[in-house]
Amino acid sequence: MYPSKETAHWKPPPWSDVNPPKDTMVKNMTLNFGPQHPAAHGVLRLVMELSGEMVQKCDPHIGLLHRGTEKLIEYKTYLQALPHFDRLDYVSMMCNEQAYSLAVEKLLNIRPPPRAQWIRVLFGEITQLLNHIMAMTTHALDLGAMTPFFWLFEEREKMLTNNRIWRNQTIDIGVVTAEAALNYGFSGVMLRGSGIQWDRKTQPYDVYNQVDFDVPVGSRGDCYDRYLCWVEEMCQSLRIIAQCLNKMPPGEIKVDDAKVSPPKRAEMKTFMESLIHHFKLYTEGYQVPPGATYTAIEAPKGEFGVYPVSDGSSRPYRCKIKAPGFAHLAGLDKMSKGHMLADVVAIIGT
Repeated sequence: MYPSKETAHWKPPPWSDVNPPKDTMVKNMTLNFGPQHPAAHGVLRLVMELSGEMVQKCDPHIGLLHRGTEKLIEYKTYLQALPHFDRLDYVSMMCNEQAYSLAVEKLLNIRPPPRAQWIRVLFGEITQLLNHIMAMTTHALDLGAMTPFFWLFEEREKMLTNNRIWRNQTIDIGVVTAEAALNYGFSGVMLRGSGIQWDRKTQPYDVYNQVDFDVPVGSRGDCYDRYLCWVEEMCQSLRIIAQCLNKMPPGEIKVDDAKVSPPKRAEMKTFMESLIHHFKLYTEGYQVPPGATYTAIEAPKGEFGVYPVSDGSSRPYRCKIKAPGFAHLAGLDKMSKGHMLADVVAIIGT
């Protein structure tokens, strides 16, 4: 049995005289968010410096989807360059094309017929609606809510607006003051969520001056206010769509200028000159007078601008594209500093 005579003299070893190591300073950890993170919705890379779970620094790395669109446009005619704008934002196709079309029309000094302008506004608002629905559902999906992605069309506001978990994850997260929003050059809901009323109503184009709608603005400038602006803007888009359908006049949708508009299909099948005209217009393009202009529209994500430069030929000499998200990513470091790592997902989503 233990203890015995043989084990009686056994003693535990003496304690070591060496003092235990002192607490060392924990350094910040550098973490890669992306470039293929599920919450990035594309290939966005963030190099984040964390102190535990708190974000100390956030450095966005962009350009991972750069395809040289601006350079490709220089080798296309003005008409052939139009499809490139569809690919810039696959959820805001019509708005991107609208900005480019307005810029070229300004250089040509032409104005489309009223019916064409109403159709543009109609599809611009449909695009706005689709974009906000996609943005809000994927935003909820990133924060852990799976069901709204499939059920959004049925009482979407009731599911999120008064949800306690949703409010905890968005209120006072990513706060942007009105002064900071202006300094960073924010636009869209990033600007209106901070209380600044800047929208297509402030600087109208096409027939926005003939429709009646309200511009929602926030008061705190956080993710929750920007979400509420999304919801209200969808309601306003429905108002504008209804007015477009009621006020749209009959008539032509093409400009009555043979230099830029192709002949009608019936004329092409009847007259050889019309067929030749159609062929030359789509292969050689039309001549645009020398000049430069900047045209911006209110896209779903913010101000989308196009700056074409014409040298008098049928191809743009230069076409600079202003993406709305470029300025927003520049302010991501300031918005995410001091927040938890999980809050960065909410900030990116709005």
